[in-house]
Amino acid sequence: MNFRRQRRERVELSMTPMIDVVFLLLIFFMVTTTFEREAELKIELPEAKGEKANESKPLEIVIDASGKYYIGAHELVNTRLETLQKAMSDALKAGARRVVVISADKRAPHQSVIRVLDAARRLGLKHASFATRAEAE
Repeated sequence: MNFRRQRRERVELSMTPMIDVVFLLLIFFMVTTTFEREAELKIELPEAKGEKANESKPLEIVIDASGKYYIGAHELVNTRLETLQKAMSDALKAGARRVVVISADKRAPHQSVIRVLDAARRLGLKHASFATRAEAE
């Protein structure tokens, strides 16, 4: 009779598949998450077809439906050209790129947009673009 004890193999849990699954879940959630830039101002942008410009931190000027100007989160005191030009100059000194993005409400007065373009021209800014939303299909 053979009464020798049989050696049992140690049971080990392999952590590699579990780590792989955790990384795959992490990658999935990172890819599917949407990042929305929410603004405190509610403006309706006009629609347009085209590609988005890949600019980092341009000088963004928001014009609401009543024609008031906002640079960053700050509302300008008045709508005079000199005030707008001074605020834009201060924003450029604070490190904004020399590209102007105008986010004007579709009901904003045309003169308000022209005033921004005029102030940009006086400051020597040659690149301006208009923010729009994708056209509804």
